[in-house]
Amino acid sequence: MDLIVRNATTLRGSELAVVDIGIVGTTIAAIAPALQAKTRELDAAGCLVIPGMIETHIHLDKTCILDRCRIEEGTVAEAVRETAAAKRGFTVEDVYARGKRTLERCITQGTMRMRTHVELDPGIGMIGFEAVDQLARDYAWAMDLELCVFPQEGLTNNPGTEELLIEGLRRGARAIGAVPYFDTDPRGQIDRIFAIARDFDAEIDMHLDLAETTQGMQIEYVCRKTEEFGWGGRVAVGHVTQMSLLPPERFGAIATQLASAGVAVTILPSTDLHLMGRSHDHAVPRGVVPAEPLRKAGVTCSISTNNVLNPFTPYGDGSLIRMANLYANVCHVSRPADLAGCLDMITGSAARLMRLEDYGITVGGPADLVCLDAANPAEAVATLAQALWGIKRGRASFTRPRPQLHPRA
Repeated sequence: MDLIVRNATTLRGSELAVVDIGIVGTTIAAIAPALQAKTRELDAAGCLVIPGMIETHIHLDKTCILDRCRIEEGTVAEAVRETAAAKRGFTVEDVYARGKRTLERCITQGTMRMRTHVELDPGIGMIGFEAVDQLARDYAWAMDLELCVFPQEGLTNNPGTEELLIEGLRRGARAIGAVPYFDTDPRGQIDRIFAIARDFDAEIDMHLDLAETTQGMQIEYVCRKTEEFGWGGRVAVGHVTQMSLLPPERFGAIATQLASAGVAVTILPSTDLHLMGRSHDHAVPRGVVPAEPLRKAGVTCSISTNNVLNPFTPYGDGSLIRMANLYANVCHVSRPADLAGCLDMITGSAARLMRLEDYGITVGGPADLVCLDAANPAEAVATLAQALWGIKRGRASFTRPRPQLHPRA
């Protein structure tokens, strides 16, 4: 073996076990207590070792632009407007440099797989795509980066955008997104996105139903289109803040419909908390969809970051543990099993959303490991456990030393 990770607390099925993990090359070769081999060793000291975390929904192309934008209203419309203005000054080099800052933060927080949305329209052209595509190549040693092209500023009302989306898919994007609520014909956009996805055998990942009322919801229509196209298991919707405003009966009916159609849900707590409720002066809605009833209904759910340091979300350090903890706070998650479920939504459940077949700590699987300074999944989320080190395809990708106290003698 090339490396043995000693004393790693891992989930074996639904139970925790302390094991050694033997690595040969880029692959996990053995998982067992007290492996015998003379080779390099790394002691996890009983800490929780998980497969690399998964960012299912982020925007690397428009990260870190607060110095170019104003936030006065805090609304979705303002964020789109300010970002559209900033995009006019984007260059490949600029997008690359800003994306690199956020990508490196994500790596050091334990993220090893990522789907990043990239805006394509006649104003920006392929500038963002080219920069992020280069980032994917340059950081392949630490991150598997998947591109999702999408029309932030409209599709049916923005001539030339569809051709750019198709160009992005031809150039290697594996997914296509949508933003129906910024289109003059929301269902027309949804219809075109499904048709393009079928033509290119692409995944679909939509921004959907981001609003402060329940009017004009499209989630049930998306479920019907998913069934019509036979795209179950290949469609995800992010935000869906409108669902958080529904009474239990309708919420439950939509949850059942999502599970039946095979439509996954990505919860974006930081962005939705920032953008929602701006029209209220009391009893402000949070806009964050509770995942527990969705998961119980059989819906695949993930928690993700969305934006970092821009008008959509003027915060962020790339930590998915922080996002899981924020979600737990907002949605009153407290039981250990449900806290563990929050960790699952940035690991195993996120892998199912992205249809990753080579994921998990298994013999023959990729040697992608992250050590968290915690004893179990619930503690990792509750305490904002730090990622101490990461191994990507058998090679160290980052380390973070534990803090040390210096008491007086």
